[in-house]
Amino acid sequence: MEQLLFAFIFGTLIGSFLNVVIFRIPKDESIIFPSSHCTACGNSLKAWHNIPLFSWVVLRGKCYFCDSKISMQYPAIELFSGLIFLILAYKFGISFPIFLIGLSFLMLLALSMIDFKYKMVPDSLNLLAILFAVLGSWSIGGIFTNLQNALLFAGGFTLLRFTLSYLLTASAHREAKKTQTSWTKNYHTYPFIEAMGEGDIMVAATMGALLGVKLTLVAIFLSALLALPVMLLLRGRTPEEQKVPFVPFLAMATFIVYLLDSPILAYIEANY
Repeated sequence: MEQLLFAFIFGTLIGSFLNVVIFRIPKDESIIFPSSHCTACGNSLKAWHNIPLFSWVVLRGKCYFCDSKISMQYPAIELFSGLIFLILAYKFGISFPIFLIGLSFLMLLALSMIDFKYKMVPDSLNLLAILFAVLGSWSIGGIFTNLQNALLFAGGFTLLRFTLSYLLTASAHREAKKTQTSWTKNYHTYPFIEAMGEGDIMVAATMGALLGVKLTLVAIFLSALLALPVMLLLRGRTPEEQKVPFVPFLAMATFIVYLLDSPILAYIEANY
């Protein structure tokens, strides 16, 4: 019980720092300097203002100095970070590999929030997620296997990206030719369409390192199922509003499959 409590508290502490990362990296600001401060009044926060979860409850979700509202994102990220470490510790115990795997999932959590808020996927966090996932093994051989799986899915997603982008762009080209005139025949009147971003490719590498080949394929399928209701709800809206950040669904599916690895693999082996 004490170990689980320690895992949860430790996770919330990292989650508190993760909030800084989520807020500052998209703005290209240092995550170290200046120290934590209120974004409304600029006052530096005291140590007791930064106690994960506790401070937000005690301060009733407001700044101690100016009473500005503190976003629910802060306690939510701290809570999710604590729960990630708690669940991993409960299922797998406390060990250095699990610590690294937990950090990889926290990087995916940060990437999910940034993708959701800003429609961007920072390379720095993506590389850290891959690094922690690759090193999160119990043996040297396992590290090389994780690296191999990461490269396999990075390459596979890259090929998929180029193929889909080519097909979508070719389709747009054919449509553009139908309205081509003598004035526009020497100009490209159609866009180059990218089917997915480079950030998704790097997330796929993290998934491969964490899950292996079979489970990653399951997670990709599950992420599409999780995203489908959201995409259906957005039908009929503007093209910009219909753009759904996919990293949160990839991250969610990866965590679910990672926890249910044994029954999923048993089902695959029994039926395929």
